[in-house]
Amino acid sequence: MTDDPLRGSQGAGGIPGASGVPADPRDAFKPAPGEIPTSPGVYRFSDRHGRVLYIGKAKNLRARLSNYFQPMHSLMPRTRRMLSLAANVDWTVVASDTESLVLEHTWITEYKPPFNVQFKDDKTYPYLAVTLAEEAPRLIITRNERIRGAKYFGPYPKVWAIRETAELLQQAFPIRTCNDADYKRAMTSGKPCLAGQIGRCSGPCSHRVTVEEHRERVSELVAFLGGNYQAQFRRLQREMKDAAGEQRYEDAARLRDQVAAVDHVMEKNAIVLGHEVDVDAFGLRVDELSAALHQFIIRGGRVRGERSWIVDVELDDSPGRLLEQVLQTAYEDGREPPPEVLVPQLPDGLESLEETLSKLRPRKGKVRIRTPERGDKAQLMDRATLNAGENLMRYKLKRAADITSRTDALAELQGAIGMDEAPLRIECIDVSHLQGTGVVASLVVFEDGLPAKSEYRKYRIEETTDDTDSIYQVVSRRAAQLNHARESGERPTGAYRARPQLLIVDGGEPQVKAAHRALTEAGVTDIALCGIAKRLEELWLPEDPFPVVLPRTSEALFLVQRARDEAHRFAITFQRKRRSEAIASQLADVPGLGPKRVQQLLRHFGSAARLRAASVAELAAVPGIGDRTAEQILGHLTRLRKPAADAKIVDAQTDTELEGVDDE
Repeated sequence: MTDDPLRGSQGAGGIPGASGVPADPRDAFKPAPGEIPTSPGVYRFSDRHGRVLYIGKAKNLRARLSNYFQPMHSLMPRTRRMLSLAANVDWTVVASDTESLVLEHTWITEYKPPFNVQFKDDKTYPYLAVTLAEEAPRLIITRNERIRGAKYFGPYPKVWAIRETAELLQQAFPIRTCNDADYKRAMTSGKPCLAGQIGRCSGPCSHRVTVEEHRERVSELVAFLGGNYQAQFRRLQREMKDAAGEQRYEDAARLRDQVAAVDHVMEKNAIVLGHEVDVDAFGLRVDELSAALHQFIIRGGRVRGERSWIVDVELDDSPGRLLEQVLQTAYEDGREPPPEVLVPQLPDGLESLEETLSKLRPRKGKVRIRTPERGDKAQLMDRATLNAGENLMRYKLKRAADITSRTDALAELQGAIGMDEAPLRIECIDVSHLQGTGVVASLVVFEDGLPAKSEYRKYRIEETTDDTDSIYQVVSRRAAQLNHARESGERPTGAYRARPQLLIVDGGEPQVKAAHRALTEAGVTDIALCGIAKRLEELWLPEDPFPVVLPRTSEALFLVQRARDEAHRFAITFQRKRRSEAIASQLADVPGLGPKRVQQLLRHFGSAARLRAASVAELAAVPGIGDRTAEQILGHLTRLRKPAADAKIVDAQTDTELEGVDDE
C-alpha cells in the first residue's frame, strides 16, 4: 500500500546549551533542513519511552511538519504540551492522500495516541442479529458485536422497542427460537423441542419444517431486515390470496397474521424517505470542550438504527476534521456504508474519504458525501443535529451530577489557582449590553460544584465607559454587600448568606485587573479571583502576566466553563426582559394603547424583536388593534428605531453577537 518508508532523523539539528540540556525540547528531534519529503504521508510523534503521542496525515509532509517547529508561543496549548513530551518524530511516505487517510486511521486504532481525538460511543446499543453460521439460524437481541457468522441489523436505541419488533418479526417469519441445547436434543431424539411442543418454536427441531425450508424463511427475514420491505409484504399478500382462493383457510389465516405483523413492523419504522433510499445522516454539535455526533441509519427509506459518540475537543479540532474521523469510525468492523452520506458540513479530505468509503462497498458503486440544503434529507439532517445536541446536553448534565467528578474539579481548581481551601462556593459575573446601551450584569452561584439558582442576582448598570468599567462596578457593589454583612455583625441571611471562596469574571487580563482593583479598594482580601478567556479557555489571575492553562479534559475547566455559560444565560435572560419592558413603556405613549393591549401585542408576537419587525397588516391582525392603531404603532417604533438600528445583544467582553437572542 505504501512506498518504501522514509524515516525522519532522531536528534538532528539539536544544539545543547551549556548545561547539556537543549534550549528548546524540539531541538533534540528536529529534522535537518530538506530531510522531510514533500510527498503525502503519515507522521508520528513519540516520547522517550517509545509511546506514540500523536498521529497525523498530510498531503505535503514537509509543509505540515514545519508547522510543529514554529516558535512555541505561536502554537496551540495542546500542541505545546504534546511537543514538550515528544522525543522523536518519524513518518511514512505513501502514494496518495487516500492511502494516508487509511494508514492514519489504522495507526490511530492500533496505538490509541493520547493527543488524538478519542471517539467514545456513549451507549452500548442492542442489535438484532441472525446467527447464519448455525444449522438452523435464530433471530436474537444482543449487544455482542462479535458473534461469528452473524448478520447484524441496527443498532437500535431502545431495548423495549427492539423486543417488540423481534416478537412481530417472529410472527411474520416463523423461525427457530429455542436454545442450542434444546435444538441438539430434539434433532438427536426425534422429539420436538419444548418450545416447539407449545407452538413457540418453528425451527427444524419442531419437526414441522425441514432445514432447507427453515433456511428459506431465514433468507426472507434477512432480506426484509435489509430493507426489502415492499417485496416481502407483497409476497405474503399474494400467498394469502392464493391460499384463500384454493380454500386452504388455515394457511390463509396464518399468512394473514404474518401480513399484519409485517405491516406493524413497517409502521413502527416511520418512512422518512423513498422506499429505495439508503442513506446515513450524521448530526454534529460542538462546544468549547466537547462534541456530540449522532448517526441515523436509513435503509429502504426507514430508520433502521442510530448511534452516537461523545468526543473531547481540542483547540485545533475543526468540525471538518471531527467529521472526517467519525465517518471512518462509523464503518469499522465490517459495517458497510450506504451510497449516500449526509453531513452538516463537508469533512476535511472529502475526495480521499469518499474513495476510502467506496472501497468498503465492492461492486456497489461510489459513496457520495454531501450536505443537503432543502427537502426531506435536509429535515433528516436537522433531526440528526437535534439529537446530537440532546446527547451533548445529557452528557454534560451526567458529568456535572457525578459527585466524584465535582470533588475532583474543586480540588484541581484549588491547586491551579493556589487557594488554601477548595472553592465550595463560587460566584461568576458576566456583563451584556445592547451595542453599548442597556448594560446589565448577572451573578450566578455554584455551591459544591452545582448551581444554586436561588442565590442568583442581577445588576443594572446605568452609566459605564466600557466592559472593564462595568466589571469594576459590579464587583464593587458585590464587595460592598459582603462588607456590610460582615460589619453589621448580623447573621447572614437571604441572598447574602455566604461569602464565596472564589470569584470568576468572564474575560481575560483587563477584566481581571478591573475586578482586582474593586476588591482591593473594598479591602476584600480573602476571596480568590480569576477570569476565563474565551476560545483558549485560559484562566487569568491577578498580577500574573501569564495565564493558567488547564488540560482541556480536566474537571476543573469543565466546572469553570459551566459557571461562565450559566452566567451568560442568566445575563441574556435579564437583557431580554429589559427589552420587553422597554418596548412596553415605549408603546404606552401610543394613543389608544393601554397596558392590556401592550401585553397582548407582546404575547402575540412572542418577542420585542418580532413586534418591531411587524408590518401594518400583521399588527392589525391582532385582536383589538385596527388599521389606524397599527399605523400609529409602526410610525412610533420607526422613529424610535433610527438611533439604534440593527442593534443586537452582544457579550460585553468580546462584542460578539450572541446567537439566537431575538428568538425569545
